[in-house]
Amino acid sequence: MTKEFIKIGLVSISDRASSGVYEDLGIPTLKNWLDNTITSPVQYVARLIADEQSDIEATLIDLVDQEQCHLILTTGGTGPALRDVTPEATLAVADKAMPGFGEQMRQISLNFVATAILSRQVAVIRKQCLIINLPGQPKAIAQTLEGLKDEAGNVKVHGIFAAVPYCLDLLATEERAMPYLETNETIVKAFRPKSALKTTA
Repeated sequence: MTKEFIKIGLVSISDRASSGVYEDLGIPTLKNWLDNTITSPVQYVARLIADEQSDIEATLIDLVDQEQCHLILTTGGTGPALRDVTPEATLAVADKAMPGFGEQMRQISLNFVATAILSRQVAVIRKQCLIINLPGQPKAIAQTLEGLKDEAGNVKVHGIFAAVPYCLDLLATEERAMPYLETNETIVKAFRPKSALKTTA
């Protein structure tokens, strides 16, 4: 039986990278981490855009409504600078806010930098898609997704990606099933209650 693939939108938001001033690192960082972590079939849709709220909103709407993405990860534009409008754009297209993701990302980042309190990442649901704003720095992207481990590899602080698979499960409807996202447990162990676990070949 062929597993259904998960469709993931990757959106890097940067005035300078989108205009070619420097190479975008956001999308390659996201894709590399996801390739190493997700063991289910994946299809990506990538977008590199400027810090314009209307463009961000239009991109997110297109990725959900037209591309039918199950998950969208954005990077960039979440700080306090005047051009940082990713959270505003994300909330503008949302059906529901998921504040726990942003709270946990800041909690993780505070283990490394005091300025983590300046980050404004949010997560929302639009239709049957989970949209998460991630930090702009490649190292911080991995830290917030993966969480913190001790020297023996035991989880000290859960990364946000551990909750993503079950969140997607809960977005299923009679009209549209959701893919059963599985992970490489040495990187991130997806948490599901026992009643939601499936045996896969």
